[in-house]
Amino acid sequence: MEVFVIANNKNGGSLINEEINVPELMVIGPNGEQMGVKKLQDALTISNFAGLDLVLMSDSGNVPVGKIMDYNKYRYEKQKKMKEQQKKQRESNKEVKEYRLSVNMDIGDFNTRKKNALDYLNKGHKIKATLRFKGRQMAYIDQGKEVLTKFANELSDVAEIEEKPNMNGRVMSMLLAPKNK
Repeated sequence: MEVFVIANNKNGGSLINEEINVPELMVIGPNGEQMGVKKLQDALTISNFAGLDLVLMSDSGNVPVGKIMDYNKYRYEKQKKMKEQQKKQRESNKEVKEYRLSVNMDIGDFNTRKKNALDYLNKGHKIKATLRFKGRQMAYIDQGKEVLTKFANELSDVAEIEEKPNMNGRVMSMLLAPKNK
């Protein structure tokens, strides 16, 4: 596998054909064979004869390096690799989605949050359920713990408790992780 540092033009792509401005360069053929140091016009003639493009791969070093290839195919494959890498990176960076619950929450709101959390858990994300106590609600910490355990029990078929409910100031939180399949 060949690794090149590619010289870029003002459009963000590589310098190709007439955009190249060097007197002579090391030419690599379409099959990867070295053709030696050639003048720019000779290299352009060879690439035109082959029906391919001359792409400046590296202009650093003693002698610039140019490769004869189908530039559109090369650019397409490069973009395909970038998209694949980004996809793998997104899969490895699973998110933690936070859901805020309340001590005096209505059953409809609770079911909506449960349904949304179920979707996230099925995608492989973690869920952080938080419950914020305001004013006199601090007297009902037990009820808050019941709400969080009820939330965990409703999702117990797809999730397991990674971090049990714990108090941090006026906020009680719990972390749920998807079960391994």
